[in-house]
Amino acid sequence: MYESRIDLDSITAIDTHVHIEADDCGHGALPPELNDAMDAYFKRSGPVPNLDAVADYYRELSMAAVVFTVDARTAMKTMPNSSEEIALGAARNNDVLIPFGSVDPLRGAAAIEHARQLHGEFGVRGFKFHPSVQDFLPSDPQFEPLFTVLEELGLPTVFHTGQTGIGAGMPGGFGIRMSLSNPMHLDDLAARHPQLKIIMAHPSVPWQDEAIAIASHKANVFIDLSGWSPKYFEPKLVQAARTYLQDKVLFGSDFPAITPERWMRDYARLEIPEEATAKIFKTNAARLLELV
Repeated sequence: MYESRIDLDSITAIDTHVHIEADDCGHGALPPELNDAMDAYFKRSGPVPNLDAVADYYRELSMAAVVFTVDARTAMKTMPNSSEEIALGAARNNDVLIPFGSVDPLRGAAAIEHARQLHGEFGVRGFKFHPSVQDFLPSDPQFEPLFTVLEELGLPTVFHTGQTGIGAGMPGGFGIRMSLSNPMHLDDLAARHPQLKIIMAHPSVPWQDEAIAIASHKANVFIDLSGWSPKYFEPKLVQAARTYLQDKVLFGSDFPAITPERWMRDYARLEIPEEATAKIFKTNAARLLELV
């Protein structure tokens, strides 16, 4: 069972968006052809780091990291790497790692049972969803029972929003529909579940205005800044992060697609005030994850 031993005074930041893409045997969350296309899209090469390597990496950076996979077994027709294994690995690296689980919403009652097990038996601190890859519409009433349970458990949920590198450049995008990741679907979900903490992952290209409006309107909705180098952030997002949304924005890298070093280097050029930066890097996430 995971219990955090993170010393907030000893870390400089909490990276709220880190993928564990494969287990120790090399089994990944996505079909091999999708991984190959994603490597080409992000111009990356070399072996995928396992969980303990990720922990060592963030320990060297004096950062903590939220780690997860994506359970898209129905849509992708492949079993994901194990959320249970991620939780156990985070437990042995609980000075730097925070485990989130992932369940496949298309599995109905089995997804709810799995979510309860991941929280109750393994101690996961939240859940990760990718509507486009998992091929589900978050606002569809058929998924109400799942999100009602997560709301009752008080666990934050991370939803991919906007464009995705998964399937990019492939015929038909491998059948992956970006429309499912329009953040307006999360506005519907947030309205029906006011105690469900929702994190909209990534600058929501091409729906940045929608994401900013939702985070401004709904007290239970946040934005993480992962998946894009800050040098590509739209000016309206930068302005919101430095001013009226500084309490609702979280640092995230999307490692291993983007390294936190690169992200931090490009973020420094935005010249966001120190007070807002302190919130974005650590304070907001610590509060949301109940580490304080």
